[in-house]
Amino acid sequence: MPAMPSVSAKTFALFCLASFLLSLSYGSTFLLSLLIHSRGGNEHDAGSVISTAMLSTFVAVVLSGHLADALGAARAIAGMGVLLVVACLGFALVPGFGQGLMLFGLSLGLGWGVFYTLGPIIVTLLVEPHHRAKYFALLSGSMLSGIGAGPLLGRAASALELPLTTAFYIAGLASLAGAVMFWRMGAQLKHHTHVPTAKISWAASRRVLSSKAVFAILMVGLGGCVFGGLSSFQTSYAAAHGLDYSLFFAGFLSAAITSRLLIAGFVVKRDAYRAACVLSGIMLGSIALFAFGVNGNLSYLLAAALLGVGYGLTYSVINGLVAHEAPSGMTSQALLLFSLAYFVGVFGFPWLAGKLIVDYGLSTLMMSVLAVATCNWLISVARLAWRRVSSHKILQVT
Repeated sequence: MPAMPSVSAKTFALFCLASFLLSLSYGSTFLLSLLIHSRGGNEHDAGSVISTAMLSTFVAVVLSGHLADALGAARAIAGMGVLLVVACLGFALVPGFGQGLMLFGLSLGLGWGVFYTLGPIIVTLLVEPHHRAKYFALLSGSMLSGIGAGPLLGRAASALELPLTTAFYIAGLASLAGAVMFWRMGAQLKHHTHVPTAKISWAASRRVLSSKAVFAILMVGLGGCVFGGLSSFQTSYAAAHGLDYSLFFAGFLSAAITSRLLIAGFVVKRDAYRAACVLSGIMLGSIALFAFGVNGNLSYLLAAALLGVGYGLTYSVINGLVAHEAPSGMTSQALLLFSLAYFVGVFGFPWLAGKLIVDYGLSTLMMSVLAVATCNWLISVARLAWRRVSSHKILQVT
């Protein structure tokens, strides 16, 4: 079998920069609640717009493999990345908060779905298996940085006395630049052809979901619920507590970047089961702090920073874990299902979250998010416990 081509530092740096630019488009959606409020809507309306993206991400996951096989993964991202530009411009230009915005929610889901699905597959294409966890961490760090920076554009626009829609225009331009970069990278990556077909099928899905990879897939879905529910309505949370929402995104972004620069290399070398347990526990602690302990700027920043470390690094660990635990020859398919589970959580849960806020109040939402984070942590605890029991049985037999 031929050796996998090594990726140059310059190529991967451009890949991460383009990923950051495209991610600003999704990050800007965390301003939708604020934008829709200014147009007379509420959190339920915002959640409905965001959740429409879940429907189109299903289509994106199914089509992404076919597009990648036809165009190459990088150029498939570039082509569908144009839809992220359309979504940002649509959110800014369409008045009101009705079905017009939902159409652009569908556009967002298609563009983001293809990018988010094929990005990790490009990593498996470029990087040898024993280095993947490190490069997954760098990719997810770039994406989370863009996601976290998106809402800060809104705060900057407010500080400069510009309309909130300015943030969506900037995110749209950034996404266009990212799409162009991916298109140009397509020629550089065309010689990397060692990844198995990226198409998904029922048979492949059954094989992946009957393997140990199903636990990482379930965890990313639950983590997506936590992140999507909390971030999509952070402007409402901050307003209810008399805080500035930009503190949340600044704290989250700073912690996500710092943790990747300082400790990601250490974490990915540790036992993945233990790392997932500790990091999902940190994420659970951050949600508990949001629910019960935020009483000022310092505690608000601390909760956001803990979420940045816990959620961000947990994602990196389980992303590497799902690739490692996938059945032989099924790595790309496992990553597709991993992305699909994430989309269900991050786009689907905001619909429920918005309804909970409107019907029962913000505290009910926080209890729901806390319950989801607890389930996520318990999965990692159960996996550790099961491994210990299994190891003990093997020792007794031998």
